[in-house]
Amino acid sequence: MITADIHSELIKLQDKGYRDMQVTIIPTVDPDSIIGVRTPALRSLAKELSKREDVSSFLADLPHRYFEENQLHAFILSGMKDAEKCIKHVDEFLPYVDNWATCDQMSPKVFKKNKELLLEYVDKWIVSDLTYVKRFAVGMLMEHFLDEDFKTSYLTKVSKIRSEEYYVNMMIAWYFATALAKQYDAALPFIEKQKLSIWTHNKTIQKAVESYRITPEQKEYLKSLKRKA
Repeated sequence: MITADIHSELIKLQDKGYRDMQVTIIPTVDPDSIIGVRTPALRSLAKELSKREDVSSFLADLPHRYFEENQLHAFILSGMKDAEKCIKHVDEFLPYVDNWATCDQMSPKVFKKNKELLLEYVDKWIVSDLTYVKRFAVGMLMEHFLDEDFKTSYLTKVSKIRSEEYYVNMMIAWYFATALAKQYDAALPFIEKQKLSIWTHNKTIQKAVESYRITPEQKEYLKSLKRKA
């Protein structure tokens, strides 16, 4: 059974000191579900699992017991070559994602050449009530649609999100800070016109000011746009 094989391998790769650190930085995950396996080892294991004929059994075995299983799941999907198959698996897996690490480290390479298909799902995910489904949607817009495929309408879409969830608002701030670095003239009006919640607005400015891609002049102007809570 592939799941039993995975459990056995994860225990072999355990680093207890690393586990103690992970427990502190991934607070939304039950500490008892964290084994403590370093990311390079997980990526390597995911590549090996992808070659197994029974890998689909593992992907279907949801929810997983361990945090590291979710990480393996994300890495396996990130390496899939078939766009249609990959995005369907991502759609099935996202509701079970319960932490920022799995959400942010799941980045299927195949999406780069299948952006129209990705957008169809982004429109669905971005209105989800689930924290990490929504966070993933914004993350995909940030990763794939702030360069040659950029449209101002994507900024509008993200700016309309209102959430009480820290991990959603932090991703929105990250998205707009990146937009200011890559599409300054298009993104700036969203800050000037206060289109974001106060916390997200100020966090966006903070992250933008920390960026080496923002000029000193732009940073000074952005600082002047901070809002009082």
